[in-house]
Amino acid sequence: MILVTGATGNVGRHVLDLLVASGHAVRALTRSPQQTVWPAEVDVVAGDLADPASLDAALTGVESVFLFAVPGSGPAFAAAAQRAGVRRVVLLSSGGVDDDAEVQDGPIATYHAEIEQALRGSGLAWTFLRPDVFAANSLMWAGQTRSGDVIRGAYAGAASAPVHEADIAAVAVAALTEDGHAGQTYRLTGPQSLSHADQAAILGQALGRPISYAELPAETVREAMSAHVPGPILDSIFATWAASVGRIAPTTTDIEKVTGRPARGYHDWVLDHAAAF
Repeated sequence: MILVTGATGNVGRHVLDLLVASGHAVRALTRSPQQTVWPAEVDVVAGDLADPASLDAALTGVESVFLFAVPGSGPAFAAAAQRAGVRRVVLLSSGGVDDDAEVQDGPIATYHAEIEQALRGSGLAWTFLRPDVFAANSLMWAGQTRSGDVIRGAYAGAASAPVHEADIAAVAVAALTEDGHAGQTYRLTGPQSLSHADQAAILGQALGRPISYAELPAETVREAMSAHVPGPILDSIFATWAASVGRIAPTTTDIEKVTGRPARGYHDWVLDHAAAF
């Protein structure tokens, strides 16, 4: 039995579907089971990583876990997994984690690093997936592309190598179901460094109409985003964007190394999500 946490998320649902398609026994942990349509083969249990009391039942009979990181959940999860006899854990961590830093840069890297540390000391066989920027972050532009051909945002030149969530899931499934991944940390990126302006142009190419990126003052965009993004996370996002302007984002071949095929490009991701735009 493989437990998938975060099973309704961008990556978790792909993990769940790939496991089901491969014939594995799958259990999904979710706070609200009734709000999602699940494959008939999936054992769905109600629970929350932030509620340690709900973990023992969810982990009963489980051999492997795909773990979606929830702040502060590491020690309680590791203890529950040990009690249940779990063998391996594949953590969806963050590309922001720096193994050489005494203090992590920003809240996202900090809480992921804390969960990694809890797993390192647990005696469980662990694998860490550290994706950089998700291609799915582009969905924040969908409202603008549905109503026009200009994306307005901060830092047109901010560069990243956006990664397709399906590629992250494919690496996760390999680590959950195959030997040889214990103790490995995989840095997952897309195949190409792209600026925000580059991504807008590729969006247009994939959708068959020209789309441009118009840069707005950072503070204007920050004020608009502050209504739905917590301040410390917003600080981290804008610091990352500012620092990446004019740079080439690093790329890795870890996706190909694990799955045997190259990472999907951003154009492919847009085609897979064209209806949203």
